[in-house]
Amino acid sequence: MATAATGKADEGAKDAAELEADIKQLKAEIEKLAKLMAATGEHGYGTAKRAAAFGAEQLRAQGEAKMEELRANARDVEQQVLAHVREKPITSLAIAAGVGFLFALLARR
Repeated sequence: MATAATGKADEGAKDAAELEADIKQLKAEIEKLAKLMAATGEHGYGTAKRAAAFGAEQLRAQGEAKMEELRANARDVEQQVLAHVREKPITSLAIAAGVGFLFALLARR
């Protein structure tokens, strides 16, 4: 019987040693996984940051293009008004006086 008890004790010691080795291996694998996840997160953050910067640059360029388009349109309207005033100065003066009168009426209220 003593040999059976000794055999079981040896098996228990082997099992405990195997468990400790497995735990150490699991810890090492968990550390590797944590490092990999951190690297993946940093890569994802960098990619998202670059995409956001690219999108912001595109929006800025589009905004500048629209502003230039509006400026060009305003210059065209200004040129048309000046041409109309030069062609018909009396009519333009009458229109300006009428618009001024309407603004004065609205401002009183």
